[in-house]
Amino acid sequence: MGTINRGPLAATLAGAVLLATGCAFGGADGGGSPAEAGGRPGEAADAAADLADFTDQELDWEDCESGLEGAECAVFEVPLDYDAPDGERIEIAVKRLPAEGDDVIGSLVINPGGPGGSGFDYVDQAAYAVSDDVRERFDVVGFDPRGVGRSTPLTCLDAVELDEFLGTDAESEDGDADLTELTDEGVAQMVESSREFVEACEANAPDLMLHMGTVNVARDMDLLRALLGDDRLTYLGASYGTHIGAEYADQFPDRVRALVLDGAVDPSQDQLDLSVDQATGFETALRAFVEDCLGRADCPLGGPGDSVDDGIAVLNDFLEGAAEAPLPNSLDDREVNRTRAELGVLAALYTEAWWQRVRGALTEAMEDGDGTALMLLADQLYSRSDPEDYENSTAALIAVNCSDSPSPRDVESYVEAAAEAEEESPNFGPGLAWGALPCAYWPEEAVDAGGPIDAEGADPIMVVGTTRDSATPYAWAEALAEQLDSGFLVTRDGDGHTGYRMGDRCVDAMVDEYLIELTVPEDGMACA
Repeated sequence: MGTINRGPLAATLAGAVLLATGCAFGGADGGGSPAEAGGRPGEAADAAADLADFTDQELDWEDCESGLEGAECAVFEVPLDYDAPDGERIEIAVKRLPAEGDDVIGSLVINPGGPGGSGFDYVDQAAYAVSDDVRERFDVVGFDPRGVGRSTPLTCLDAVELDEFLGTDAESEDGDADLTELTDEGVAQMVESSREFVEACEANAPDLMLHMGTVNVARDMDLLRALLGDDRLTYLGASYGTHIGAEYADQFPDRVRALVLDGAVDPSQDQLDLSVDQATGFETALRAFVEDCLGRADCPLGGPGDSVDDGIAVLNDFLEGAAEAPLPNSLDDREVNRTRAELGVLAALYTEAWWQRVRGALTEAMEDGDGTALMLLADQLYSRSDPEDYENSTAALIAVNCSDSPSPRDVESYVEAAAEAEEESPNFGPGLAWGALPCAYWPEEAVDAGGPIDAEGADPIMVVGTTRDSATPYAWAEALAEQLDSGFLVTRDGDGHTGYRMGDRCVDAMVDEYLIELTVPEDGMACA
């Protein structure tokens, strides 16, 4: 899932009928050696011998310490730098849920997005993430990408510092934390927070932060494919996970069996442009949430006679009030200011399943002056499940976003982008733009060239787009399907983030038939 930065700061975009012929999985040698591919990050490692120590590993599957019963866990090593495979190594944690049937095709690698999302933990959600038919035919496999979770982690700020980074209101001209009306001091506050974040990464993980980009994650995933014994990759990636899949196909087109890229990111745009563009998706989702709320008896934003604009005006008044007089919460001593209140509301924009919970949280805040439920929602967005600590998803998210494409290095570009984003989404747009500011200070040697991905030569790749997707606008799915040489688009008409397993039987059937039978529907096929 993609998520946004707000205040100084939180994290941006913290996160896709012919019968195609393709080989089934199998083969004890694991197919082609990852070193034989001409991927962008590893041109110096162009001989199989360079990665022999890595491809000769075995996955020592053991019962997992926690999580889903029957799942198995292992760890494998990858080079920190594929251009120097004899150098430092890092660990990648992987989890597998064995297939439930006897006629097994191979492994289905899954990723929930982020950047910073745990594919390792995502396996525990297999019953919801994939259908029963898919679980019958595939081992469901997830890994924590480099820098994330149980893999060698990237850590920048400690818990207290991260609380301040995620939840502080910036100084604005009228005191309501409006990011389009920052004072000079407010801009300086943004700059200082962004610099301090990057400096903390440099202090704690100076080498790892230089090798966090998706080009490296794709190389890691190809090593995993080989260690799983699969000749070619079958993959389901959501949100940012679509970038991992597209990058994999670009580097290893001959090793693609079937890739489902659901809730696509457009790799042709740089980070700041993505942040501004994403504002349209959040505004669409906000209006859908408010419209639904106004039709319900428990809506704190108004009633059936009110317009969506009326409801949003009530929400804006509440947020401005939180900036002037923050609400208490019963969890700890953090105040629910405008930034934290907005993060709580943002939870509603990812999935309809959270709409009722957000309505309740707003009711408690607006009627009872209690910000606890909004604080819990904000914490859940940023993986703050432990009240004493965060997972490192925010550090990984910023590191990957800043590594995947160049970003402007001048502050004025972010000022202008915030104004542009405000036109698309007055509530969340400016925060999205300012949230990309750490990338202005990210080490240039860590940044990939970015640009469109065509994956020429790959077998057909499915891109799934949802018309009113909040975090990844539908236009991004259209763009990725167009960029990919073999891409084809499946459309879900609906709300919420991503399309597969979101209640649309038509989409679910297309995805399942593609993954299992390699059936490719007509390009542009839409599901009502």
